Amino acid sequence: MIAVGIGARSGAALSGPVRAALAGAGIRPGQVGVLATLDRRAAEERVRALAEEHGWRLAGFPAADLAAVTVPNPGRAAAAAVGTPSVAEAAALLAAGPGAVLILPKQVRAGVTVAVAVA
Repeated sequence: MIAVGIGARSGAALSGPVRAALAGAGIRPGQVGVLATLDRRAAEERVRALAEEHGWRLAGFPAADLAAVTVPNPGRAAAAAVGTPSVAEAAALLAAGPGAVLILPKQVRAGVTVAVAVA
């Protein structure tokens, strides 16, 4: 299972940064099974539309669940803004399932943070 985790500034376009990150990692959108993020972001139309466009399942996690995940690149800005030091990496790891590892650590593109994990 390949999971894409995203964090994003309000209003940031998602499709281009996500596609660029996947392409840079040599991952085709069809290989991805789930798009994961903070629960309140998962409720946004732009996030739902991205998941629907690619046929990905959408998973949203509460900040407390994301904060409990150990990640290699925690950030103070995310912690201050949403209550967890990681959204993209933690969401990708949780969504991919037990034993998941990051195959693409977080990358920031145009206000969107993208990470990819695989179980």
